[in-house]
Amino acid sequence: MTASSGDAAHDVPLPLQGIVVLDLTRVLAGPYCTRQLADLGARVIKVERPGAGDDTRHAPVQVEPGRLDQSSYFSRTNAGKEGIGIDLASPEGMRVLMDLARQADVFIENFAPGVVAKLGCDYEAVRRVKPDIVYCSISGYGQTGPWRKRPAFAHTTNAISGMMYLEQGDAEPRASNLQAADVLAAAHAMGAIVSALFRRERTRQGAHIDVSMLEALIGADSVTYPSVLNGGETYGNPRPGMVVHRIGDRHLAMQIVGAGDLWPRMLKLMNRPDLATDPRFAASADRVKNWPALRDLMCAWLDGFDSVDAALAALEAARVPCAPVLRPDEVIAAPHLAEREFFPSVQHPVAGPVRVTASPYHLDGRPVHPRGRAPHRIGEHTRAVLGGLLGYDDARLAALFASGAVAEPE
Repeated sequence: MTASSGDAAHDVPLPLQGIVVLDLTRVLAGPYCTRQLADLGARVIKVERPGAGDDTRHAPVQVEPGRLDQSSYFSRTNAGKEGIGIDLASPEGMRVLMDLARQADVFIENFAPGVVAKLGCDYEAVRRVKPDIVYCSISGYGQTGPWRKRPAFAHTTNAISGMMYLEQGDAEPRASNLQAADVLAAAHAMGAIVSALFRRERTRQGAHIDVSMLEALIGADSVTYPSVLNGGETYGNPRPGMVVHRIGDRHLAMQIVGAGDLWPRMLKLMNRPDLATDPRFAASADRVKNWPALRDLMCAWLDGFDSVDAALAALEAARVPCAPVLRPDEVIAAPHLAEREFFPSVQHPVAGPVRVTASPYHLDGRPVHPRGRAPHRIGEHTRAVLGGLLGYDDARLAALFASGAVAEPE
């Protein structure tokens, strides 16, 4: 695996160095969680189904000519992991998995609730062979409750969480490109796993962590749900105090709520002291109630600028939160993100450098990059992991490969 820039000079061990993670996840929530664990030094062993692999291998954009299993999506979420192929429906494959579980600190899966019990690798089965295992289950709706067996993807979770309703604005509910439920669930799972490992260090007690994508997404709303839970209003889109406005061929966003001094700053910038005593806008509650009229005033003021850049310069000078609405290619080219090294490359064995995202934080003043590429072919590291970590000899490996219980690249 290729180390990220600066790692060689970094003498301090990564926080999760020595931790072994057995990763049975696929698509996004689970793989993104284990990618974060790998970035922090854990040894992540990704288990894929022989012949099929992770669904995202086949997503756009394919980085290797002539292949349909080398997507940029898979390269990003699975960077820094070892990949093995195991047929979990095979009794011999399940015995191999349990041998791996005995060596693992963390076991993570994102099957629909009930599937791991049928396979024979649910929490109760795994903790019989590894009593202090930290076992994490990520699912759409959690392991309990009447919705637990519903299929879940980001799109449907956005709908059932209320977020699609809140984001609809003046139009009908619409699909979102943001896979927030998966990423939030991954972040919560990672935090819970690290916390459980910390507790285990003190008590030798394992854990079963049950993460719900739905609850992760609902918990991300800090305005509407706290309000509605306590008899208040539903604050949909456009939310009072938030403006998106077009100037020329570009758009900007600005916000005048969230801090007590934003309103006075805005009045000074607009040179409209009269609005401070206007009964429609005098108090915060009045500005919420009369937001459409206030938004129109804000937009009319913004229309006085000849460009987005000119408006942003004025707003930034007044310390009013604002930003241009950027396209993804503009985000990638931003000098700020270049300075923070947020788009590193991993070295694909055929395609060469493949750009991915870093972890969204720095550690000890350094960006946290993936420590290598994603598994190239299904089962790329099967022989090395089973021989090295488990000590299987050549005869045992040959028998397993012949039976189809485990797989290595064709």
